[in-house]
Amino acid sequence: MTFKELGVSEEIIKGLKEMGIVSPTKIQEEAIPVLTEGTVDFVGQAQTGTGKTAAFGLPLLAQIDPEKEHIQALILAPTRELGQQIAKQLFKFTKYSDKVFTEAVYGGEKIDIQIARLNRPTQIVVATPGRLIDLMKRKAVDIRHIKTLVLDEADEMLSMGFKKDLTTILEGTASKERNVWLFSATIPQELNEIINQYVNKSARRVNIDKNDAVNTGIQHQFVASDDNNKLDTLAYFLKSIGKQRGIIFTKTKAAARTLAKQLAAKNYEVGLLEGDMLQKDRDKVMRAFKNKSLRLLVSTDVAARGIDVANLAFVLHYQLPDQTEYYTHRSGRTARAGKTGISLALVNPYELKKLRQLERELGIKFTQIR
Repeated sequence: MTFKELGVSEEIIKGLKEMGIVSPTKIQEEAIPVLTEGTVDFVGQAQTGTGKTAAFGLPLLAQIDPEKEHIQALILAPTRELGQQIAKQLFKFTKYSDKVFTEAVYGGEKIDIQIARLNRPTQIVVATPGRLIDLMKRKAVDIRHIKTLVLDEADEMLSMGFKKDLTTILEGTASKERNVWLFSATIPQELNEIINQYVNKSARRVNIDKNDAVNTGIQHQFVASDDNNKLDTLAYFLKSIGKQRGIIFTKTKAAARTLAKQLAAKNYEVGLLEGDMLQKDRDKVMRAFKNKSLRLLVSTDVAARGIDVANLAFVLHYQLPDQTEYYTHRSGRTARAGKTGISLALVNPYELKKLRQLERELGIKFTQIR
């Protein structure tokens, strides 16, 4: 399939080409024709890094009436980084077409600045749930007349504790005219409850099957190693891949801090991301990682949400996560946009059982190395 065959306009295709997006991904092929139909509710299940922003962004842009200056669509995202990234991509998609005004609003920036921006013509708002609720309380944003509400990374928003905020927002937009487009890597029970309550029973559903959902560009590998040897095993792996860049995941903040210090002591250019960091410190680390002055990031699962960095060669699981969907989100940070990458787990004897469970649940196969 081509974007033209999916009904995407020539002007938008020109913008996509400039971004290096030439062929649609599986979720884009499935979602774009459905969402372009107009009034439809939608539930799309596809892994992180499979091109979901264009899957909902292109049909959304086609719906916007550039003549009308009020908010016509709302996109909810779990993190500031993902919100900024979505807004940036929508801007790039429309480089050669009618101007659509998008504003991203999120915590960690002065709310007064965002209120001032929202007073300008704004047709699409991209928001984190908590900040949107704050803006609604101040009557700085009116979401009653939106035609489309997009929930991106819906499972992430719930696991970050945004359920109450999400239901408030869904209630606040609950007109007969509005559609809900929901995208998620996994559909846990809690999310199902929201779908049953707020999404039309006749919603179109697309589930990119397991073999496609678990990105085939990722090589899943493991090294059996007891906890005392993990640091040496990691150092050996980092030496073997030269200057290639990646993210190393731990389960806890304490483990992330310790590991980042140990790697810095071995003269690696390493940054730390963990949940207790101030937003300005987090932004500083992410800037350094994106401009390649840092080669490695050590991160916890919560802190890594919303990260999108191009061309990461690997993801390394220093500790396996407790939840299966966390493995999906972690490994989805590599092999993005059709590239290949390695997802390597360093596992102690106890974690070996967890590895086998991941193989069964995700339909993947881990290869043992050394």
